[in-house]
Amino acid sequence: MKIVQSLRYFFEKRGFEVSSRLADKMGMRVTNVRLFFIYISFITLGFWFGIYLTLAFLLKLKDMVYTKRSSVFDL
Repeated sequence: MKIVQSLRYFFEKRGFEVSSRLADKMGMRVTNVRLFFIYISFITLGFWFGIYLTLAFLLKLKDMVYTKRSSVFDL
């Protein structure tokens, strides 16, 4: 049981916040979105895991491009 909890903590800590952002946009709980990705990845043999990584990359890229600058001198 402890291994499962440590594995879950590892993936929640380094999960790129894709699930939480999607859950916020759709008004759902984060655990339901994560379970959806897990079940769909088993059914489709990892196709949704690729989509998950693509979304993580795009969200990270969006964060890097659209950073909020406090003043003109931060350029």
